[in-house]
Amino acid sequence: MNFGDIFKSSFLENVTSVSLLDMALALILAFGIGLFIFFVYKKTYSGVMYSASFGTTLVALTMITTVVILAVTSNVVLSLGMVGALSIVRFRTAIKEPLDIAFLFWSIAVGIVLAAGMIPLAVIGSVIIGVILLVFVNRKSSYNPYMVVLSCTDHTSELKAKEFLETKTLRCVVKSKTAQKGAVELNMEIRLKDDNTDFINALSDMEGVNSAVLVSYNGDYRG
Repeated sequence: MNFGDIFKSSFLENVTSVSLLDMALALILAFGIGLFIFFVYKKTYSGVMYSASFGTTLVALTMITTVVILAVTSNVVLSLGMVGALSIVRFRTAIKEPLDIAFLFWSIAVGIVLAAGMIPLAVIGSVIIGVILLVFVNRKSSYNPYMVVLSCTDHTSELKAKEFLETKTLRCVVKSKTAQKGAVELNMEIRLKDDNTDFINALSDMEGVNSAVLVSYNGDYRG
């Protein structure tokens, strides 16, 4: 092999397989839609600890997927090698929120569609998905559930506290009860009539009630 054969190699021929204009356009669109996905994620996040790094990952994942698919679509042999290389990758990061999985697949799908040249599908599809998520995830129920942790001294004070809660709420259901000598602890799910939570102060001042704690409840529940 001489010096001329090096420049005739298939490796250098692949340099022009994807034009600079296609690369620039695909990456700019991927970055823009990735930012839109990041914005929707930030607006719809309802977990306990917000992770800015996960939002940045969504932008990077969109662009990385675009680069990978651009390379794959330009070379059939490379696509087979890419499948083998990616099959050995294992991710150990746990997904805490189920909705985060949808955002990850959204970013990957946008990268694939953009690299395939289906720009209208990527843009219009992302807008529709973003609007649907903003509407449904941010929709607030008029009867938000809460948990009341109630500590009473005896059965009589327990009954009085439950009767008081039933008059101040739309719904009051006992979820768990712990009874010990001289102490009864209740965990109850309630639905408030409005945003007023002053009844907890009155409940804690009742005779026989040691403490009353109101906690916002975001878990799954039956209506």
